[in-house]
Amino acid sequence: MVYLYILIIAQLINGLFFWKGYEKAGYKAWQAFVPFYNTVIFLRIISRPWWWVFLLYLPVIGNIMIIVMTYEWLHVFNYRKKRYTLLSVVTLGLFTAYVMYLPKTVYVGKDADVIRKNVSSWVSAVLFAVVAASGIHTYFIQPYMIPTSSLEKTLLVGDFLFVSKFHYGVRVPMTPLSLPMVHDSIPIIGTKSYIKTPQLPYLRLPSLQKVERNDITVFNWPTDTVRFFRDNSGIHVDKPIDKKSNYVKRTVAIPGDVFEIKDGDVWINGKKEIYPVRAKLQTSYIVITKPNIFSSTEEFSATMYHQFGVTDPSYQVAKDTYIFTSLTNDVANALAANSSIVSVSRNVNNKGYNPAIFPHSPAFAWNEDNYGPITIPAKGKAVDLTIENLPLYKSIITTYEHNMLEVKGTDIYINGQKVTSYTFAQDYYWMMGDNRHNSEDSRFWGFVPEDHIVGKPVLVWMSIDKYQSGFNKIRWKRLFTTVNGEGEPVSYGWVVLVLLGGWGVYSLVKKKKDNKAT
Repeated sequence: MVYLYILIIAQLINGLFFWKGYEKAGYKAWQAFVPFYNTVIFLRIISRPWWWVFLLYLPVIGNIMIIVMTYEWLHVFNYRKKRYTLLSVVTLGLFTAYVMYLPKTVYVGKDADVIRKNVSSWVSAVLFAVVAASGIHTYFIQPYMIPTSSLEKTLLVGDFLFVSKFHYGVRVPMTPLSLPMVHDSIPIIGTKSYIKTPQLPYLRLPSLQKVERNDITVFNWPTDTVRFFRDNSGIHVDKPIDKKSNYVKRTVAIPGDVFEIKDGDVWINGKKEIYPVRAKLQTSYIVITKPNIFSSTEEFSATMYHQFGVTDPSYQVAKDTYIFTSLTNDVANALAANSSIVSVSRNVNNKGYNPAIFPHSPAFAWNEDNYGPITIPAKGKAVDLTIENLPLYKSIITTYEHNMLEVKGTDIYINGQKVTSYTFAQDYYWMMGDNRHNSEDSRFWGFVPEDHIVGKPVLVWMSIDKYQSGFNKIRWKRLFTTVNGEGEPVSYGWVVLVLLGGWGVYSLVKKKKDNKAT
């Protein structure tokens, strides 16, 4: 409904600004007020193809198209200096409206030679490239780099991913006044890349699939407090949804699931979760060695690296006792079989309440290894609301679903009405990293709303190991491997090489034929 209001207001403004120009170009004044049809007529007047209408109505891309079409509109009415376009942009179109109402303004049509003189070919090429790349980035595939070790072994720091926007349905940009192909800040400069107002309502296009349990998923961090741009206000915490930091985790539980962690193991709907082969779960282990085998932590760590390939930090907590922060079960078993090791045991937190854990309330004495049970909220489902369980749902009611919440004694009021239950307006998910003791995830900040879902990683197209150099810096076996799916990852780099080789041969043969023909 909000989109309809926006459309009506935009078409009314369009008609008031341009109807005089429509008349001067030989069309009817009323045609400037008809939604979509007026844009088709506009494109006829500036001699551009009708399908530009789709580019104009796409958020973010439409910003670029408005500037281009403003230039060409002024051009066909003989206002051909670039400063006129700049003046129109600065005045939010008021200059264009003003000149349309001037009696001396006449329609002279398009002169391609003048446009070529005023706008160099490289500017046109850059604009085309930006529009095309923005369309792919915003509505199809977005590149993403793994910055942290929360999914280590499953996805590695330095992996470059292609993230599909269409698998879960393209989320239409909610912050339309933003620069294309950047997130929340402008590189190098460090300033915000967007203007927060206006905000479009949440809208997601039809999807190929729903978010499924165990999918690796990219989403906007719900409690984003990371400052990626410089300002004088300290940490910026009030970002629009689509400008919050991008996180990638595993979807451990989906709407309606009953989620629980028992001694570090995840249980879903009363059953211990079984993960795909590709999920390389890691956790913390306590390793006790035989007395006086290693003279220092450094010697122990070096030995573990050379014998087992273990690279995560190890800490000596007592004589001959070490803690590894991130070991897979297979490596832990291999360590336990080593003759210099006395025992290897999982380092599980059984100490009760951890205040850093969601919902940060002593009423829920949970920690990162023992949590729940809780039911993941589902759209249209109701929950009994009490003072005791309110900490679980407070952020949903107020922050994610924009209601006013008040507590008076033991009574709960939502939007001024006393309530004993609450019905969720959207689906929610529970996200966790596979590196369980090195992951800031839903255990620390709670549910992830559906409107924060960005997309599904589909391919590792490049992988860089910062600890290596030269030829070894590229993890060649990871190139063009799929992210989700059954079985171990398989590289399809050879397919890409064959396609590139075939294209190169075709181009060479075609060039030779063209040279012979001339």
